[in-house]
Amino acid sequence: MAVFNINKREIECKIVYYGPGRGGKTTNLEYVFKAYKKQVKSEMVSIDTEGDRTLFFDFLPMDLGKIKGCDVRVQLFTVPGQVQYSSTRKLVLKGVDGVVFVADSMEVRREKNMLSLKDLQQNLKEYNMSIFKTPLILQYNKRDLADDGIPLMSVEQMEKDLNRQLKVPSFEASAVNGKGVGQTLQACLRLTLQHLQKQLQWAS
Repeated sequence: MAVFNINKREIECKIVYYGPGRGGKTTNLEYVFKAYKKQVKSEMVSIDTEGDRTLFFDFLPMDLGKIKGCDVRVQLFTVPGQVQYSSTRKLVLKGVDGVVFVADSMEVRREKNMLSLKDLQQNLKEYNMSIFKTPLILQYNKRDLADDGIPLMSVEQMEKDLNRQLKVPSFEASAVNGKGVGQTLQACLRLTLQHLQKQLQWAS
C-alpha cells in the first residue's frame, strides 16, 4: 500500500517485477536504470542470491503528474525467480501497489511461467490481495530470440496460458535491447496511479 509523506508532499508506491527465474526481470530493471537516468532518484541496490538477484531503486515518473498535489515516487523491485527463493519473493511483495509479470517466451519455459503466475497469485492472497484487483501488466519477453532460431511460443499461446482469465494489458518485449521495456513500465505506472487515485477518493 502506498506511503504518504505529508511533510515532503510525496506519495511513495511500490512496483514489483515478478516472474520465473532468468526470464528477464533484472534485465528490465537494468535497462530502466540506464535509459531513464534523469528519473532515477537513488543508486540501484542489488542483493545477490545464488544465481539470481533482487534489485531495487527509486524512480520518479515525472510525466505522470501529481496526485492530490503530491509528487509520486515509485520504488521498483525485482524478485528472485527461482523456486527456492519463495520466502524472499513473498517478502518483496509486501505492500506492493503494482506488478509487472515478466514471462519467458521460450517454449521450454512454458510451465515455469504458469507456475510463477500461480505463485504470484498465492503470495498476493496471503497479503489479502487479489491478483484480479491488483494493477498488473504482462510482458512477453525474449521475442528477439526467434531471430536466433530458438523455438518461442506464439503470443496467442502465451495469452491463452497466462491472460485468459486476467485480461490485463500485455506487451511483447526484448529487455536485452530495451524493446517494450518503457511501454511496459509506463502502462504499469498508469494503472497503479489510477488505482491509487480511486483508493484516495474512497478514503477522503
